[in-house]
Amino acid sequence: MKAAVLREINEPLSIEDVQTANPGPREVLIRTAAAGVCHSDLHFQNGSYPYPRPAVLGHESAGVVEAVGADVTYVQPGDHVITCLSAFCGHCEFCLTGHMSLCQEPELSRGAHEPPRLSGEGGPISQFLNLSSFAEQMLVHEHAIAKIRKDIPLDRAALIGCGVTTGVGAVIHTAGVEPGATVAVIGCGGVGLSCINGADIAGASRVIAIDRVAGKLELARKFGATDVVNAAEVDPIEAVREMTGGGVHYSFEAIGLKVTAEQAFKMVRPGGAATVIGMIPVGTMVEIHGPEFLREKKLQGSSMGSNRFRVDMPRFVDFYLAGKLHLDDMIASRIKLEDVNDALAQLETGEVARNVIVFDQ
Repeated sequence: MKAAVLREINEPLSIEDVQTANPGPREVLIRTAAAGVCHSDLHFQNGSYPYPRPAVLGHESAGVVEAVGADVTYVQPGDHVITCLSAFCGHCEFCLTGHMSLCQEPELSRGAHEPPRLSGEGGPISQFLNLSSFAEQMLVHEHAIAKIRKDIPLDRAALIGCGVTTGVGAVIHTAGVEPGATVAVIGCGGVGLSCINGADIAGASRVIAIDRVAGKLELARKFGATDVVNAAEVDPIEAVREMTGGGVHYSFEAIGLKVTAEQAFKMVRPGGAATVIGMIPVGTMVEIHGPEFLREKKLQGSSMGSNRFRVDMPRFVDFYLAGKLHLDDMIASRIKLEDVNDALAQLETGEVARNVIVFDQ
């Protein structure tokens, strides 16, 4: 099969022939239909987050089951599925206490004594986040997929695999935004737009979108933003405080920078909560003025929207088909696998919300 392989940091991914192993016990072979090019892929391609190389990147995807290994009962060939990087074991403390997105059990990957799921001419290739969806096929553990209805286009379903689940989940699960609350979202990429959409679904009375690109702010209005702030023109903290009479109940940082994480905390009112979703580079320290905590303000992180993806993803599909999730507007273009490096470059400049690799075009 063809796959996009990361061999060197800050070098283009190479399109190579890669071999996929046969499904083992509890493994599922998927024909990849679509894969979103997410900012998280860029973080690993440019070295902000380390990962064993060579590796096939990609983690936001949907496809059709081609084959299943022994003991698989959840899906069968022909089923449509969405993948999720926060695979779950089902028996660790995190899983058993309802925090499946924090599961880190190694049994979801193949052991060192087993043949690798992916290999190339030079030997084994690392599977990225148990998925590696920049490839024509994926071989994954059955606990890394959610079965969905077949009447949603798979290029839209792929977006649910990361950006939508992360953004909407941060609003409804991590932060627990209630009807009537005020919300600010910093960053209007795929995750930020999903936050905005989630806040609208949750019944927030005011949703303030913040970005430095005017076109993305206009797009944010389609996802439910009631107000926009261009951070290239005004101080976003002061703007939000002035618009809301002292700050929002909830803020969300969806970029992954020290400065925007600090801004998110500073723009919430006393008793408010700032949730950092973006992948702040390893080693970066976020500074908070100590007395702010005396006002019962909270700064927290979110991992993949604190999801229960086997439950959440089918519901998000229903939301899309009911017109509540605006996935059509999120896709800037549908590209071929060979165009993946151009898509990564566009993420660097912040030009688009999502480019989606479609494998049958």
